[in-house]
Amino acid sequence: MHLPSFLQSDQSFLPLNLGGNPFGWTSSPADSFAVLDRFREGGGSFVDTADAYSCWADGHSGGESEQVIGDWMTDRGARSQMQIATKVAKKPDRMGLAHDNVVAALDESLDRLQTNYVDLYYAHADDESVPVADQVATFHSLVKSGKVRAIGLSNYSAERLQAWVESAREQRMTLPAAIQPRYTMVSRSDYETQLVPMVQEFGLAVFSYPALASGFLTGKYRTEADFASNPRGGAARRYAEAGGLRVVDALVRVAERHEVTPTSVVIAWLLGRGITSPIASASVPEQLEPLLVGARLGLSEQDVSELDEASAGF
Repeated sequence: MHLPSFLQSDQSFLPLNLGGNPFGWTSSPADSFAVLDRFREGGGSFVDTADAYSCWADGHSGGESEQVIGDWMTDRGARSQMQIATKVAKKPDRMGLAHDNVVAALDESLDRLQTNYVDLYYAHADDESVPVADQVATFHSLVKSGKVRAIGLSNYSAERLQAWVESAREQRMTLPAAIQPRYTMVSRSDYETQLVPMVQEFGLAVFSYPALASGFLTGKYRTEADFASNPRGGAARRYAEAGGLRVVDALVRVAERHEVTPTSVVIAWLLGRGITSPIASASVPEQLEPLLVGARLGLSEQDVSELDEASAGF
């Protein structure tokens, strides 16, 4: 497992990146505090958020997740024990990667997080209207300012990722430490064929999402009634229609052998595939427990072979 420098000081780092997407949205501030408390008690320290979370919800404008995390860290005096990642480019009033926009967005994120630095700052999505060299210069300036410890790229194509690294090298500026790609047991091909070679060549940490594929891989979607009765059933149904139920069946078999949940097996499988720390979220503490178990679960060669075979078509 490759750990970027901002995580190497955490000698007992738990390889689970807690997703802050639900905080202040599907998770109330009180529930969010309870999740964060349990995560820290369980050995977790790395939390992922974005300035855009949760702008899609009625009455929200983005920044709600950051605000909850900042309130929790301040209330608990926990900033020095946590590593915080946030992102820029998708908040409706801070779209894109123009220099002045990124600088202003970071300051706003720091205000909500109630801190003077973030451990990892991502470009949430590529902005092809901004030359890669300019993106590199902007993010380098943030590192030099002391407000950002490391740089990450989220949802970049392999071509643009390579261009970013090459430009940073040419300009002798800060290299990205991490990427955040879409990678699940039912969405494997793009990452494994296009990005893995660059991860290996450039020594990048990988914080992948969405670990549980909109809940599909938890095993709770097995019948049409399951899809119909859940608000997220539409997204899960797409995985089922593509043949994903055989993946769920394999997860259930492996989980039963270990007397854990499919969720725990998913996290263990991702770690076994070389993911530095999968991103997974919880709205209440009870949802967090199988994630914590999965971060410490060891799978056998038979387990891995079954899961790889079941998910090979994806």
